[in-house]
Amino acid sequence: MRLVSSDFDHLARLQPRFAFGAPDPVTHVRLSDNLNPALAWSELPPAARSLVLLCVDPDVPTRPDDVNREGRTVATDLARTRFYHWVMVDIAPVAGSMATGACSTGVTPRGKRTPSGPAGSRQGINDYTHWFAGDPQMSGEYFGYDGPCPPWNDERLHHYHFILYAIDLDRYPVTGAFAGSQVEAAIAGHVLAEARLTGTYSLNPRC
Repeated sequence: MRLVSSDFDHLARLQPRFAFGAPDPVTHVRLSDNLNPALAWSELPPAARSLVLLCVDPDVPTRPDDVNREGRTVATDLARTRFYHWVMVDIAPVAGSMATGACSTGVTPRGKRTPSGPAGSRQGINDYTHWFAGDPQMSGEYFGYDGPCPPWNDERLHHYHFILYAIDLDRYPVTGAFAGSQVEAAIAGHVLAEARLTGTYSLNPRC
């Protein structure tokens, strides 16, 4: 199975236009274009019944103590966890593609309610839903793609894994505002093949 992008190469740095936050010389970070990168997939296994797409950053700090704090840094060796930026299921099991910005353009406070996607697909919530919980201006359910915005003082370069799974299920068996961890649990034992494309990003000028 093959997953490629015309917007970035595997292990190359993502441009700020694909991010939720872009570097700012005064405030460290500002809202960015938040475009989804173009993706194209092919060479699927014949037995595939549907496709699942995730974008996950495994480099997110597990403690917020030093995150985005002046005069402090988030140490490279701090324990890290996963943050899901995109969760999409029920993609037709045929070669296909999504254009740049077709599913996300700009930051939507409180989250996109009905993001675009391939015909028949469904999109779950990303982890900005939890990140902004309690923020009176930004809290909400964030469906679809919302791009990188790592801590601007993080010493670690973040990696964004776009992972396409071919599965033997016609339809993902969860409804409502489903999250990335739920999807991974539900497709366990049903994955026929996977393809991965990884981009990197940082708001720290030293990374």
